[in-house]
Amino acid sequence: MSNAEVEKRIAVLEREVAVLKQKIEKEEKLKEPWWKQIAGTFANDPIYDEAMRLGREYRLSQREDYDKDDEASK
Repeated sequence: MSNAEVEKRIAVLEREVAVLKQKIEKEEKLKEPWWKQIAGTFANDPIYDEAMRLGREYRLSQREDYDKDDEASK
């Protein structure tokens, strides 16, 4: 393959890459952030509410254990 043919192929590839980059950039500008896409997903879901309650209960129990350990070391 001659240099001219290689340069021609490279030029074609560069144009195609430029087009693909433009498409990706355009889609990214139109795309909503992930957190907006999932906002409200668990609205009025009793299972989700229960999971949040249990998580909160667990975190509070860990805090209480930490406070007990802190008081015992004094």
